[in-house]
Amino acid sequence: MSIKEIQDEIIDEFSMFDDWEERYQYVIDLGKTLPLIEEQYKTDDNIIKGCQSRVWLHAEEKDGAVAFTADSDAILTKGLIAIMIRVFSGQKPEAILNADTDFVDEIGLKEHLSPTRANGLVSMIKQIKMYALAFNAKN
Repeated sequence: MSIKEIQDEIIDEFSMFDDWEERYQYVIDLGKTLPLIEEQYKTDDNIIKGCQSRVWLHAEEKDGAVAFTADSDAILTKGLIAIMIRVFSGQKPEAILNADTDFVDEIGLKEHLSPTRANGLVSMIKQIKMYALAFNAKN
């Protein structure tokens, strides 16, 4: 499935909820499905800078695609990184680099997060793209 198709799927899922309480709960539930990072990757090197909570993100290349795993010490943040991993994990580095992230605005995430959480979300996206850039350069 392409990044755009996954983003459209997420937009559809969020449109089913009437209010932000339900959407927050959905984000938290998504965090429970997060493919967890192995303990050996829970290092300072893998912490996303700019997040209020601690968020670890690990990437490795498998068959030309980038596979992400992550974890966070905060339930809402865990849900946010789960959404990002759902969108970008398993995609080719070039596709990640060329992807837009307008879906974040479309589902209203940024406007309903505190400024520090919104900045953290931007930092997550930036780190995902940095990994993609590194893998793309390596190839």
